[in-house]
Amino acid sequence: MNTAARPLAGKRALVTGASGAIGSAIARRLAADGAHVLLHANARPDRVQMLADELAADGASAEALAFDLADAEAVQAAVALMLAGGPVQIVVNNAGIHDDAVFPGMRAEQWQRVIDVSLNGFYRVTQPLVLPMLRTRWGRIVNLSSVAAITGNRGQVNYAAAKAALHGATKALSLELASRGITVNAVAPGIIESPMADAHFDPEAIRRLVPVQRAGTPDEVAALVGFLAGPDAAYITGQIISVNGGMI
Repeated sequence: MNTAARPLAGKRALVTGASGAIGSAIARRLAADGAHVLLHANARPDRVQMLADELAADGASAEALAFDLADAEAVQAAVALMLAGGPVQIVVNNAGIHDDAVFPGMRAEQWQRVIDVSLNGFYRVTQPLVLPMLRTRWGRIVNLSSVAAITGNRGQVNYAAAKAALHGATKALSLELASRGITVNAVAPGIIESPMADAHFDPEAIRRLVPVQRAGTPDEVAALVGFLAGPDAAYITGQIISVNGGMI
């Protein structure tokens, strides 16, 4: 395969939350585009190891990493290991958790854990990777958000707050890094095929909520992330881009 067909050849890419449906699709897309992909997971490290083995069998380059984004020391050690192999020029902050409850009944630990993984995890991973990225004068940071951050969703005040905070961080960081060839964007999926979505939305609910009358696929989200991570998206930064079938 020639270099033109592999626009990310020579780049190193981190995908957090790569054990889930969307994260694994993003990892496959970046690997297909030629990146060496660092696959993160916490609760399901076996899944990212299997994904790394699968990608390697297909001739791609990947390695698995297991650490908790809520553990500052564990993240620090993992980042040091990543940087030992060179700068990470593509960072996809996909990891996030749900712990839903209506707000009057939400426990403090439900609030804190969701914020800690989605928002503080973004900081813990991305901040130490930025300076080495800046030295290369090329980089792509893509933050995975949610339609819940734009419209809100009952029972998800914690999740919506964490993801909406990422929107502000995306816009502010994009201004800081734009002159150095680094773009920062967010992708906000709607209802995407996954075990979690399947458990919460039956086909009739999806037809009612989504104008295109179907759930999106992980590959459709990955296609946008792959574009934003590539050379053709150099003039797109500070944007929150929805993938939701016309929901909003």
